[in-house]
Amino acid sequence: MTTFTAPAIANTENNNLRHQLQQIIDLRTKPLGALGRLETLALQLGMIQGTLTPQIDQPQIRVFAADHGLTKHGTSAYPSAVTAQMVYNFLQGGAAINVLARQHNIELKVVDAGVDADFANSPFKDHPQLLDYKVRHGSRDALTEPAMTEAECLAALKNGMKVVENLTGNLLIVGEMGIGNTSAASLLLARLGDVPIADCIGRGTGLDDAGLQHKTDILTQVLQRHSEAQSPLDVLAALGGLEIAMMAGALIQAASERRILLIDGFIASSALLVAERLSPGVAQYAIFAHHSVEPGHAHLLKLLNAEPLLDMGMRLGEGSGAALAYPLLQSACAIINEMASFSDAGISEQNS
Repeated sequence: MTTFTAPAIANTENNNLRHQLQQIIDLRTKPLGALGRLETLALQLGMIQGTLTPQIDQPQIRVFAADHGLTKHGTSAYPSAVTAQMVYNFLQGGAAINVLARQHNIELKVVDAGVDADFANSPFKDHPQLLDYKVRHGSRDALTEPAMTEAECLAALKNGMKVVENLTGNLLIVGEMGIGNTSAASLLLARLGDVPIADCIGRGTGLDDAGLQHKTDILTQVLQRHSEAQSPLDVLAALGGLEIAMMAGALIQAASERRILLIDGFIASSALLVAERLSPGVAQYAIFAHHSVEPGHAHLLKLLNAEPLLDMGMRLGEGSGAALAYPLLQSACAIINEMASFSDAGISEQNS
């Protein structure tokens, strides 16, 4: 397969900066470690941005939408038509991610990565929140052929990078919408993480027990069908989805520009795993928002050495968990930038 050339990713580790940040946090007017994970979050934000005064500027959400050919085999509780219907819902401001984005003043746009619908002939064709980066009308049926050709996979990765180029702000949330994308994420986790497929699969949009077993049987066959796909790029093309590939490209580009990556749940984490395997170092820029109840997410978090901020029993996607966690990042920046030190406040420090 053609090699994917990724931009350079700077190493965030800097022992001197880490020491200075920790000293600033420790000297704030509180007992050592009293703010718990908010302190480690402040430290992480400073390391990502390479500064003693981390701050968040013009946060962005990009929801990547695409359909999946594999859904024709009944791997989802909902029909593929729901993907386009949900895109219309996003554009009308009615989805959960719209509500949370408005609440926290985060700019939201929807990226058509490969929805099986023609938005150019819809009332929303010129909608300012809809970005057209469509590679094709849905991925192919992975049970019979690779989900994407080599050219389609590379196009999706590069389009994801283009979405981020010249983007305002310094924080990116990648959300997704695509009926069938939990199947693609499960397949990617199974192959790239060497996790048994049965441990990767959840109920997605609400499968019953019979539906869950059917999904497991189909995905087992898909893995066998593409047993030769082993390199990250080959795996992504054979087993992934257009929106996941585009999300991976967006994450790679964002990390190369030293942006904060606020990672949502199962699908977004699978995209990060792909991005990290294609361009090692991307995960240094990631902050994990929440622990999804999708079974595969726990395995992804372990693979990525991640400790999420929240555990709210969520499994919606769209970037909703990341938007919910966003205020914690604002608070972490505030404590390091605005909280008084012991000397500032004239308060005696803890005895050593």
